[in-house]
Amino acid sequence: MDSPSETLAHLDTDIEARVVAIRAAHPDWPCARGCDGCCHRLATLPELTPPEAERLRAAIAMLPATEIAAIRARLAALGPAPSPPVTCPLLDPASGACPVYAARPVACRSYGFYVERDKGLYCTEIKNRVASGVYDDVIWGNHEAIDTTLGRLGKPRPLGPDLLPPDE
Repeated sequence: MDSPSETLAHLDTDIEARVVAIRAAHPDWPCARGCDGCCHRLATLPELTPPEAERLRAAIAMLPATEIAAIRARLAALGPAPSPPVTCPLLDPASGACPVYAARPVACRSYGFYVERDKGLYCTEIKNRVASGVYDDVIWGNHEAIDTTLGRLGKPRPLGPDLLPPDE
């Protein structure tokens, strides 16, 4: 049986295979570098399973102190119960990029590539392209397998300041 970290790595591989296949079929797929719309319209802070939290904690610890301080400030500005839409505190507002992209949560890896229309878990741009007939092969409602796998990795909890190194 795989450890939680190995299960997460397998899930990452499965998601990446789907991303590659979708991009091969649709080179104009909107979810790519420079597209950060979903990062500005979160319903809540990203939820992380224990292995996702550990991976993210390690990646954040590798950032320059100024970047960690900026993330800490953005988290603090959101307060304990942010109202939607929430902008991800990890997002660098100047570049529109995620400084911990390689360690981002599964929710971020899969958004735009696994969609649940009935739950509102989809990119509006993709929805519009489907409606106009540009993407006629999008499969809706296929996020359940990811949720099932994540459920085996432990209780999720929101991104929070405890993932940041101690303030210096």
